[in-house]
Amino acid sequence: MSFEKEIKLVEELCMTPGISGHEEKIAEIIKRELKDVADDIETDLMGNVIATKKGSSKKGPKVMLAAHMDEIGLMVRYIDDNGYIKFSTIGGINDQMLMNQTVVIHSKNGDLTGVIGSKPPHVTKPEERKKVVPYDEMFIDIGAKDKEQAEEMVSIGDPITFKSWFEAFPNDLVMCKALDNRLGCYVMMEVLKRVDSKATVYGVGTTQEEVGLKGAKVTSYKLNPDMAFALDVTLSGDHPGIKPEEAPVVIGKGPAVIMIDASGRGIITPKIIRDLLIGTGEKEEIPFQLEVSDGGTTDGTAIHLTREGIPTGVLSVPTRYIHTTVSVASMEDVENTIKLIVAAINSLE
Repeated sequence: MSFEKEIKLVEELCMTPGISGHEEKIAEIIKRELKDVADDIETDLMGNVIATKKGSSKKGPKVMLAAHMDEIGLMVRYIDDNGYIKFSTIGGINDQMLMNQTVVIHSKNGDLTGVIGSKPPHVTKPEERKKVVPYDEMFIDIGAKDKEQAEEMVSIGDPITFKSWFEAFPNDLVMCKALDNRLGCYVMMEVLKRVDSKATVYGVGTTQEEVGLKGAKVTSYKLNPDMAFALDVTLSGDHPGIKPEEAPVVIGKGPAVIMIDASGRGIITPKIIRDLLIGTGEKEEIPFQLEVSDGGTTDGTAIHLTREGIPTGVLSVPTRYIHTTVSVASMEDVENTIKLIVAAINSLE
C-alpha cells in the first residue's frame, strides 16, 4: 500500500507547533479535515475539539476517541542581562536530549530561531563531560546583544518547540518530532472518516495531556460516553539499548492493545474492552500486539475514572525515540490501528 497522501497530512500535523496549552493550530487542522465528515464540531473552553458523527441508530452506544493534540516543548521563563533566555520544560523531557538543539520561539512578533548553547569541549573538564547538564543550567541564544533587545524579540511565557524536519524513511517509516501524539490525531480523524456504525462516535482532540491529562478529564465528563478509546503512541523496543523484556512491542507488527499501564497506577483495561479489541483483531485478521507497561499513562487513565467510571481502552502505535525530535514510526502500523478501531466500533450494537 502506498501512503503518499497519508504521509502529507501526518507531516503537516507533526510540523505544526502546539505545545501543551497552545494547541490551537492543531485544532484548526482537525476541524478542517472533519468539517465534511462530522455532524457537529465544537471547541470547549479548554481548547478541546469535539467532532460528533452520529450513528445509524438512536439507541446505539456512544463512543469517545481521545487523541491528545499537544507535544512536549519549552517556555520562556527569564531573560538575563546579556539577552540569553532561561526556559522551563513543558512535558516529560530527558535533559540530555536538549543540549545543542535548535528551537523555535513562537512570539507575538512571529517565529524566531534559537539554539540551546553549551560550553565547547575545549574548556570542558573531563569530569564535566560525564555529567548530564540539567535543563535549568542551560540557556537559549537568539542572537540578541542584550536584555533590552531580547525583550523586544520575545516575552516571558512564549511557547517554544523543537526545530525538526519530516523524513519519509524506507519501509513506510516516518521520522519527525511530535509523532507523540500527532499520529493519534491522524488515527482519530481517519476513524471518523471511515466508521459506519450504529454507534455515535465522538472524535476528540484533547489538550494538555503531557502535563496532566487535563483535556480528557473535562471532555469525558461532558460527553459521558458508554465506552472510550485513547489513541496514542507507545515505546518500540526494537533498537539497541533496550532489552526485549523491557519493551516487547516493536514496529511493524501492528498497534499495541494496552492491557495495563504504569504498573496499574494508570489504566487496567476492563475485560469488555480487551475482548472487543482482541476479538476484532483476530476475527478481521488485523495484526496487533499486547502490552503490559510499567511506564507512563495516557488520556485513558483520566477517562476511565470519570463520573461512575467509563470502560476505556488504549490503542497505541509503536514508536521509536518517543519525546525526542527524531521519533520514528510505521505508517503500516498506523493503518492497522485505524482498521482495528474502525472494525471494533462497526461491530457494536
